[in-house]
Amino acid sequence: MDDDGGPVLYGAPYSVYVRAARLALAEKGVAYRLVPVDVFAPGGPPAGYLERHPFGRIPAFEHRGFRLYEAGAITRYVDEAFPGPALQLASPEARARVNQAISVLDAYAYRTLVWDIYVEQVVAPAQGREPDETRIRAALPRAATCLGALEQIMGLGPHLAGAALTLADLHAAPMFACFASAPVAGPLLAARPRLGRWWEGIAGRSSMAATAVA
Repeated sequence: MDDDGGPVLYGAPYSVYVRAARLALAEKGVAYRLVPVDVFAPGGPPAGYLERHPFGRIPAFEHRGFRLYEAGAITRYVDEAFPGPALQLASPEARARVNQAISVLDAYAYRTLVWDIYVEQVVAPAQGREPDETRIRAALPRAATCLGALEQIMGLGPHLAGAALTLADLHAAPMFACFASAPVAGPLLAARPRLGRWWEGIAGRSSMAATAVA
């Protein structure tokens, strides 16, 4: 824990879930310390990290002795524990839409957009590995379904849960930052113009620039 009691986030900048937590902190204007934890390093997470996250994943979080893990729990805590613009909505219906979008992202979009498309089309060539074209082709219809579902949830937007920026946008943005760099993303987003405009807007926010991977 920081000597001043400020929040500490544990994880790697490349992680979409670590970035989601960082985006929430940035949008709330909260100063924090990021402690690097690379779960893919040889030998796995550093000694003692399982005390913070028993499943050895990232991120983990601490604030004034209060420990937490799982990105969704962390971002909700950040929104409720610190002053700044509200990132959750007032009505039950609007909050349900936020939670629905986050559930779609976690259950369906993350694996498809990040691992099946971004990793195979962008990361693999950068590492000198041949992309798994079969895996990419299989992911395309699933990706289209995910994008269609998110566009339906957002309605008239301009944000994923309606008129205001919420945790749903911050949960989605790091995944889309990866996905949008893949060659297949352009046509898929062009077929969902409202979602494409959402991505253009969220990608230009200062919090995105502040949390970009160097």
